[in-house]
Amino acid sequence: MDLALLGFLMVATFMTLIMTKRMTPLVALIVVPTAFALLAGFAGGVGDMMIDGIKNLAPTGVMLLFAILFFSIMTDTGLFDPLVNRLLRVVHGDPLLILVGSVVLCALVSLDGDGSTTYIITISALLPLYKRYDMSRLYLCCLLMSTSGIMNLTPWGGPTARAASALKLDPATLFLPLIPGMIAGLAFLIGLAIFFGRKERRRIGEVKGTGPTAFTGMAVSQFPEARRPKLRWFNAVLTVALLAGLVSGVLPLSVLMMLAFAIAMIVNYPQIAEQKERIAAHAGNVLSVVSLIFAAGIFTGILSGTGMVEAMSKEVVAMIPPALGPYMAPITAALSLPFTFFISNDAFYFGMLPILAEAGSHYGVSPMAIARASLMGQPVHLLSPLVPSTYLLVSLAGIDLADHQRFSLIPAVLVCAVMTIVGMLVLAFPLIG
Repeated sequence: MDLALLGFLMVATFMTLIMTKRMTPLVALIVVPTAFALLAGFAGGVGDMMIDGIKNLAPTGVMLLFAILFFSIMTDTGLFDPLVNRLLRVVHGDPLLILVGSVVLCALVSLDGDGSTTYIITISALLPLYKRYDMSRLYLCCLLMSTSGIMNLTPWGGPTARAASALKLDPATLFLPLIPGMIAGLAFLIGLAIFFGRKERRRIGEVKGTGPTAFTGMAVSQFPEARRPKLRWFNAVLTVALLAGLVSGVLPLSVLMMLAFAIAMIVNYPQIAEQKERIAAHAGNVLSVVSLIFAAGIFTGILSGTGMVEAMSKEVVAMIPPALGPYMAPITAALSLPFTFFISNDAFYFGMLPILAEAGSHYGVSPMAIARASLMGQPVHLLSPLVPSTYLLVSLAGIDLADHQRFSLIPAVLVCAVMTIVGMLVLAFPLIG
């Protein structure tokens, strides 16, 4: 059977099982690609493909494991409690200000380039406010995800680094012309937050509340015995140093997270029993996220190892009529929405982007322009069930993935459209080659 057809059927089957809730993402990521690999006649090499995929994602899995543990421990120590209380005083119980503050806070925290740590910090700080005023957590997840998708375009973010690597381009040169589009996307999200805020004002009104958070579901730190108020400045300096290390790239991300976690444990919880207790408290969250990372490795390993990704890419490029060739930049931007949703960033940028860039070069569109255009779909990409941090976001917020996808899809598409239009206006990439 045709590999491209099998690839499209595999993705469609996977998405159907997930969206209809007939199979958990963890199981589907393992079972569906295995079944299709056997159907395609790759029984002899399926094991090697799985291992290759797992190896490629192993550093990400290690990084997420220790990132979740580190920031969970920082939350336990009470590091983020003052931020929540400061936010309470600033927003004065106004849902509109809380929603606008969600975008601003997420944009600042996202500068480290990692979605998972962004969600951990922002959810820890903001969820108590949403609980206290009974605000919709779908609004929270929509705004955080879309903001993270925009900020993920920084040079140290994954998509930009992948696009630059795939086409052998300079990441800084690739990134700088994207800044106006990113600013426009954030401005749109602030406008969307104001729209959501007005709806929440009408629904729940304005509730004055300036008191400190309590040790209830409203609190950031849920374990009173784990708080370390006397070590707050040390923990703040350690966290800032970690984020600075992430930006500067002084060490690999996974190594930085491991070192930061170890230092945090030694200083805050020097007793072995305390360390075991803190690790056990967050083991469930760590397992649910990291297990999905390695399961996704099986999916992407088979998708790449069987040649399905390459076959799917060629079919898509072949469908573009020659008359539309000069419009390859906006076409690439449009294609980046569905394709980064249905396949991983690795599969899209390393598998499909070179083919799109080659096609664009025949019509006078530079690889740099194609690379910039390919980044426009990132807000929609973060809705994909192939993105581990998405599961972390919805689990921390306590909402269902399918509900989040249905609610956030249209806002995410609109953000992509705004960035694409502004990108063409400032000539980050051309409308026509």
